[in-house]
Amino acid sequence: MLPLLPEIVLLSAIAAILILDLFLDQAKRFFTYGLSIAALVATIAAVMASGGEHSQTLMYGAYVRDAMSDVLKISLLSVGIFAFIYSRAYLVERGLFRGEFYTLGMLAILGMMIMVSAGGFLSLYLGLELLALSLYALVAFDGKSKAGSEAAMKYFVLGALASGMLLYGISMIYGGTGMLDFAGVAKAIASGETDKTVLTFGLVFVLIGIAFKFGAVPFHMWAPDVYQGAPVVVTAFLGSVPKIAAFAMAMRILSQGLGGLGPEVGWQGWQGMLIILAVLSVALGNVVAVVQDNIKRMLAYSTISHVGFIFMGLLAGAGKGYTSAMFYTIVYALTAVGAFGLLAILSRKGVEAENIHDLKGLNKRSPWLAAMMMLMMFSMAGVPPTVGFFAKLFVLDALVNANMLWLALVAVAFSVIGAFYYLRVVKAMYFDMPISQAPIVAGADARIAISVNGLAMLYYGIFPASLLTLCQAAIQSL
Repeated sequence: MLPLLPEIVLLSAIAAILILDLFLDQAKRFFTYGLSIAALVATIAAVMASGGEHSQTLMYGAYVRDAMSDVLKISLLSVGIFAFIYSRAYLVERGLFRGEFYTLGMLAILGMMIMVSAGGFLSLYLGLELLALSLYALVAFDGKSKAGSEAAMKYFVLGALASGMLLYGISMIYGGTGMLDFAGVAKAIASGETDKTVLTFGLVFVLIGIAFKFGAVPFHMWAPDVYQGAPVVVTAFLGSVPKIAAFAMAMRILSQGLGGLGPEVGWQGWQGMLIILAVLSVALGNVVAVVQDNIKRMLAYSTISHVGFIFMGLLAGAGKGYTSAMFYTIVYALTAVGAFGLLAILSRKGVEAENIHDLKGLNKRSPWLAAMMMLMMFSMAGVPPTVGFFAKLFVLDALVNANMLWLALVAVAFSVIGAFYYLRVVKAMYFDMPISQAPIVAGADARIAISVNGLAMLYYGIFPASLLTLCQAAIQSL
């Protein structure tokens, strides 16, 4: 049971906090917040304590603990801590500071940890549904918000449709191979005795499920509306942490389970479909983001374009490709939570900082917060010396090495377009006059978190090898 220690610790903490919260009045609710962050820190410690160099397969192939799962779990727990810290002041001001927010957030993280360590389709699906159900409730967390309720309903209906398609694809793969664990599926495909037609149909449906969870074009319809309608602290969580779990899901299914239908097969396998998804996502995400005035919608389309880059890393195949995709995913999650976290800090009672003009003159109101947001925007745009530059560079290098120069040129062309709308935000902060002189009220915890978050963009940009070597070791262990 030792490799399962992180999940056991987090589940026990969720149960304890859920019961304890029932006996606390509103004045003592800060205790729930502190315990939730302590639970995530304890889970990180449990991951480190139970980890090791050798991969382990448990529970009859349903659960896998390897170096990749350790790195991804620590990453998503760390990003989750940032999201929780940014949420406190925002929730207190709106009368939403309740234990349910943190319990749902931790249940979503538990679902993601199960996805990261899934050794087969069934355990992956269970983790995915635990994540999805928690996110539906979080999007509708502000019961008085019509936009939030509408966003949650759209997310729920489209999410249910995507889950159904994923399950249908899983059933077809099971029908074609007689296996549900990824190792068994890979062995059945390698034997050459499977029905390729059934497997191809199953692969299409499974890819639709993966594309929806990432928010890739043309399965991106939910992202802009949900990002805009949800409370900004929920968007901070939703737009960052689940991307790490989606990457793990893609790696487990496409690389470990259906690797025999991958880059080696070419356009007939998942590579051909992924190329279409990647090009469409990078193109549409960057072009549509240019015309957005709502910064939450702009960042939603920006997410879609970043997903295209992650897919390009997966396309480049084993070694450099998978490593660059993993590096990009972790960097993007850290950047996105910081950008949305800063919007949460700028929001005050009755006012949501969700339009670009809300950031006008931020440098005059708070030079430090403006500098942190500038680092986030530069990282997303891929401007050196921020870490986003190296994230893009590693993906492009992997594509060139995989003889996909044309795809690298497409990525560069649309990245240039993408730089425009990020620099537009920087221009509003530094060169426009502020439209509000209201003081920015942020707790010490949020100020420390945004500082660490912003400076991490610079630190990993100057020392990218510190994170890259972890990603390389994790991918090599598969």
